Amino acid sequence: MSSVFVMYGLVGGVAGVLAGLLGIGGGLVIVPMLVFCFTRQGVSEQAMMHLALGTSMASIMFTAVSSFWSHHRRGAVRWLVVKRIVIGILVGTFLGATVAASLSTRFLKGFFVLFLYYVAVQMLSGRKPKPGRPLPGAVGMFGVGNIIGGVSSLVGIGGGTLSVPFMVWCNIPLHEAIGTSAAIGFPIAVAGTAGYVFNGLSADNLPAYSLGFVYLPALAGIIGASVLTAPLGVRLAHSLPVNNLKKLFAGLLLLVATRMLIGLY
Repeated sequence: MSSVFVMYGLVGGVAGVLAGLLGIGGGLVIVPMLVFCFTRQGVSEQAMMHLALGTSMASIMFTAVSSFWSHHRRGAVRWLVVKRIVIGILVGTFLGATVAASLSTRFLKGFFVLFLYYVAVQMLSGRKPKPGRPLPGAVGMFGVGNIIGGVSSLVGIGGGTLSVPFMVWCNIPLHEAIGTSAAIGFPIAVAGTAGYVFNGLSADNLPAYSLGFVYLPALAGIIGASVLTAPLGVRLAHSLPVNNLKKLFAGLLLLVATRMLIGLY
């Protein structure tokens, strides 16, 4: 068991550094690394992707708190936006996790691969949406929350890849969009974790120490290591050419996506 904690501690360590250095959501790193670790562990192919997504969501619950609190102390969280979108987020994320539980690992891997390609191209192009309109009304915010939450639960992320461009498009300054997105990541993680736990309780072929589709040894290793290494990533961000590193990371995402795509066939 100690070797298992070491393995998942390494996953958390890498995710923490990259999150601090590049400001990326941990799920983009954690999910493919968990798939690799579960393969080495001999986890059932049927449950592998579900466990990776559920465990990633559970880890974001812990990292999101420190993230949004740091932004809040700098006045960069628009809590009114969080209040208006949170119901849609909770509903969409829980339903997304419920849908994911009924999908095959093959489909989920394919969806995740497409999402990795999307993020990589977005990072390489450096395109940002131009502010074009105010935030929508209550119905519109509920619908947007559903979409962000649903997609986030299908790929095991905190939603920043979707919520930040949306808020910038709605005339919210970038630094406030990032801070508000960090706050939105917490209800996404809570609802997503609840969905993966609930829908995984009756699942077969799960490894020991699983709580639904959350693998607790991996969760403990990821949380413990990422909390320690995220500050290192932040320090490196102030001394390294982050824009060049983002392009390098985008290339890595393309390689990971292509490797996973080849694995599907």
